[in-house]
Amino acid sequence: MPAQKPAVYLLAWLACLVITQLAWLPGAMAADAAVAGEGLDDATCLSCHAGKEQLTVTNEDGEERPLLTIDHRKYIKGVHGDMACVDCHVEIIDSKVPHEYGSAPKPDCVQCHEALWEIAKREDLTEEKARLGVVVQNIEAYKESFHARSAPSRKSGVKAHCDDCHDTHSFDVPPRGTSKRTEWHLTVPTVCSKCHEDSLEEYLVSVHGVEATEKHNLKAAVCVDCHTTHAISKTSRDPFQLLITKQCGSCHEEEFESYRDTYHGQINTLGYAYTAKCFDCHGSHEIFAVDDPESMVHPDNRLETCQECHDGRKIKKATAGFLTFGPHANTHDYERYPQVWIAAKFMHGLLLFVFGYFWAHSLLWWYRECVDRCGVKTEQRIRTDELVGLENKQVRRFGLVWRIGHLLFALSVMTLILTGMAVFYSYTKWAPVVIDILGGPQMAGLIHRISAAIMLGIFFLHLIGVSIHIARKGRNFRWFGPDSLVPNWKDFKDAWGMFKWFVHKGEKPVFDRWTYWEKFDYWAVFWGMAIIGGSGMMLTFPDITASIFPGWVFNVVTLVHGEEAFLAAVFLFTVHFFNNHFRPDKLPPPDVVMFTGTQSLEEFRRDHGMQYDRLVESGELEKYLVDSPSRPMTLGSKILGLTLITIGLVLLVIVAIGFFGGYSP
Repeated sequence: MPAQKPAVYLLAWLACLVITQLAWLPGAMAADAAVAGEGLDDATCLSCHAGKEQLTVTNEDGEERPLLTIDHRKYIKGVHGDMACVDCHVEIIDSKVPHEYGSAPKPDCVQCHEALWEIAKREDLTEEKARLGVVVQNIEAYKESFHARSAPSRKSGVKAHCDDCHDTHSFDVPPRGTSKRTEWHLTVPTVCSKCHEDSLEEYLVSVHGVEATEKHNLKAAVCVDCHTTHAISKTSRDPFQLLITKQCGSCHEEEFESYRDTYHGQINTLGYAYTAKCFDCHGSHEIFAVDDPESMVHPDNRLETCQECHDGRKIKKATAGFLTFGPHANTHDYERYPQVWIAAKFMHGLLLFVFGYFWAHSLLWWYRECVDRCGVKTEQRIRTDELVGLENKQVRRFGLVWRIGHLLFALSVMTLILTGMAVFYSYTKWAPVVIDILGGPQMAGLIHRISAAIMLGIFFLHLIGVSIHIARKGRNFRWFGPDSLVPNWKDFKDAWGMFKWFVHKGEKPVFDRWTYWEKFDYWAVFWGMAIIGGSGMMLTFPDITASIFPGWVFNVVTLVHGEEAFLAAVFLFTVHFFNNHFRPDKLPPPDVVMFTGTQSLEEFRRDHGMQYDRLVESGELEKYLVDSPSRPMTLGSKILGLTLITIGLVLLVIVAIGFFGGYSP
């Protein structure tokens, strides 16, 4: 037993030693940390990094590189000037060269600013820290940008990191609206040139670059005016190409407004980038003045520029006539665009005359009939003795061919209005929706042309039928007779007589087979086919048009095509609908005579009294009498009529939205 005591003493001594060492260790670690933190104030950091001496540091690969230098004067004026070095560089734990790094991560602009913004939101300091909120918005835009895409070959791991554009030690963006902010704006190309040297070389010789770098024009466009600051996307993508076109318009407002009135601009406004945009014609970085021989739109180079798209493959090849097309033509500059100015004045005068006359006609008609109805004045009715045996008979007004032609014509015209006005009013909210539903502008264009072919086909078939009818009649055809649609002197007397009746200055005229407003509707189609159809054909085949006419014809026919289409749409869905469906004596709509082909004897005598009396006197009335339409036929005709009226009124509403809504960028 005594022999075991030395071993016990030895174990006790070792235990005391371990306890003593464990008690001392935390103090020793704290002391080491204090030693490591010594000398990490800004003054010590600047003793090496102020650049007074050309110091170098060896990296992990054994290569020497210059030590980072900081201009302290710029630093304290920057946005981070009130922060200490170690506020960001928390990973540095000593003041040695090279530094030792702890486990903390290196500075990260994104994580730092996002963390600070979260703190500001928790502490309800978003208003005081509004500038920080802007930074976070920029970060979100950057994350989705082209610069944030992976690039393993770069040290940052992405195509461009915050530090590539922003010197964090001297970064200071002057407040918006100040002269310093504008001056700072002109330095942007220098920053971008770190990566985009070739683009900078092109930019410097361009009209924008000369204005910015040589003339110091504070309004001149620099990189971020076109590419944005943080939401930079790949230039080949449609969203960027659409955005950059709007960016051009933010400075060149008048040119952008005239551009969007062209087919190129309308498709662009709808959200599709396959038509010509600003940079397709003017270039992207090497943009020169129009009169500069180097300019893509100089007269000597313009045809070649047009042929970049109109190359004869997918699109008909541009010919010499394209040279005088005005992509920025407008209706108010007579000196530069006299043809467009004259065409606009003519169309506007036509619109004012047609709508002024017929809207007044409709309103006065409504007024007169309402007055008569309030006074319980009734129309003269057909005598009962004339109805004997005719209770189930109606008068045949239109044959089957007329009715089918009218229906197909109505459907094709409505389709043309929908597809055409969606492009004409491309800036409205409804237009892109319609175009997307139809499958895009190209499919909508195909539908538009097919509808035009149907409309023109019906028109020409009608002409052939009328010509055959006249030929069969020969010399017996009465051009100005009661059955002819050719206007005669009685039509002018009836029109004047109606206005006298409207204001209680005369009796209501008695009409023959065709009223003067029906004749106007008929002959308006001829005008419409010539103007809308002719201009549409010229636009459909631009290569042929340009080989015959000068390029300014495109400007004129585009304007005339759109204005005439507007006239047709509004006239059809207001005046035509009123005359045939919404007159007080026609209510409730619809009038189904164009679907059933027949009209009641009472309505026939009221609307066409002269023809009725003539047929009765000649004994020919029975030739025109047919059985009344069946109940299913009548019901189906009413449903069809109400459907077409509803479609027409919807089209009228969206056209009105486009007309009164105006353009908003």
